[in-house]
Amino acid sequence: MTIDFPIPLAAEITRNVTAALEEDLGAGDLTAALVDGGQRVRASVISREPGVLCGRDWFAACLHRLDPEASIDWLAVDGDAIAANQLLCRIAANARALLSAERSALNFLQLLSAVASKTRIYANAIAGTQAEVVDTRKTLPGLRIAQKYAVRCGGGGNHRLALWDAILIKENHIHAAGGIVPALEAARRVAGEAGERCRFIQIEVESLAELDAALAAGATMILLDNFSLDMLREAARRNAGRAVLEASGNVTLESIRAIAETGVDRISVGALTKDVKALDLSMRFDG
Repeated sequence: MTIDFPIPLAAEITRNVTAALEEDLGAGDLTAALVDGGQRVRASVISREPGVLCGRDWFAACLHRLDPEASIDWLAVDGDAIAANQLLCRIAANARALLSAERSALNFLQLLSAVASKTRIYANAIAGTQAEVVDTRKTLPGLRIAQKYAVRCGGGGNHRLALWDAILIKENHIHAAGGIVPALEAARRVAGEAGERCRFIQIEVESLAELDAALAAGATMILLDNFSLDMLREAARRNAGRAVLEASGNVTLESIRAIAETGVDRISVGALTKDVKALDLSMRFDG
């Protein structure tokens, strides 16, 4: 499966892996030093529960940082659905290196697979509607890009990657700018100065009256904050396809289908990246 992602990942993977290994190894792995430095071993990684695989490159980078000669034979790719007790990869590596890299490598694979797995559940829940489930900036510090990549692997979309690549005008911005119209005018000036770096301008509204004002001001992307289902349906009717509508606020797996059926285009779910339980994966040495 080819995962479409808006920025190159190589530098981000290097940054993540460097931080993880420095945090875990520090001045050196005292326990791994008990093992013969020249010994080579074989190992495998298996899934203990079903889900969606994600994070192969982070896993491999951890191991290759400590053993550039290590080999990993993957039997699944990022974005693949995996079953309980499925063999994910076979590894041949230096024993000390593998022991030292194991926890960091698995941490990345388990976390990112968990995000992808949760996203797939939400995406499946709204299949057949026009809506797409998207993430938020409610991510683990330092792992924003990795988690947003995992959302893509699970079949979801990304909102802003960060504050630098798009404009989201929220309630406090509107208040400080003096209203919806001046806020949008200021946003267009900023976006023009930023050039291609600014991918979109979105404005948050909290009522149908504010929706009308945003549409009249030429908004092309509108966030509907904590609208009821009736309000979402009315918003879609009034919008009539003029702007991209995104529903946000306390979205759950139980409520997302009904929200999608109101006619909105996007549904943002913070739980995709902030309320995740690591997928249960295990590494075991062979022989």
